[in-house]
Amino acid sequence: MSAAPAPIEQHTQARLILGSHRSALLRVALRYRCEDPLAVRMAFPAEYALDADPYDPHGPYDPSDPFDTAAAPADRSAPDIEWVFARQLLAAGLEQLAGEGDVRIRPAFGMRTMVELRSPEGVALLQFARADLRRFLWRSHLAVPEGQELRHLDCDRALAQLLA
Repeated sequence: MSAAPAPIEQHTQARLILGSHRSALLRVALRYRCEDPLAVRMAFPAEYALDADPYDPHGPYDPSDPFDTAAAPADRSAPDIEWVFARQLLAAGLEQLAGEGDVRIRPAFGMRTMVELRSPEGVALLQFARADLRRFLWRSHLAVPEGQELRHLDCDRALAQLLA
């Protein structure tokens, strides 16, 4: 039996839209695991969590923004926040508005893609370079071709994780 392909992880920048004239750049980890072939993951630094206190001096801080009054945080050791959604949703959202509910993806002006994440705590709107998302999706399709996902899915393990 051959070993499972290595997980795919690609780091990219996203622009978190904070208001009409304010945004912050953040590093996002895009992840794909062949043993979970239907899903992609986006991991963000914990200080950008939707439930973070906006007045917390350790909240999102952009040192390049002269109007950012937050203090530079000393410790960013909290675990990343990870959103998991369908790989097919990412693929569809690169071409047209896709998604209902918590995750919506759509093309935007200038070869950009917008990802909207909704939770009870609020909404996060992120802007990515479309080429970065396409490259990640292409790499995931090299590992598990579209339409072949069920051959890589361990249904018993997935059910056990769901029920755990």
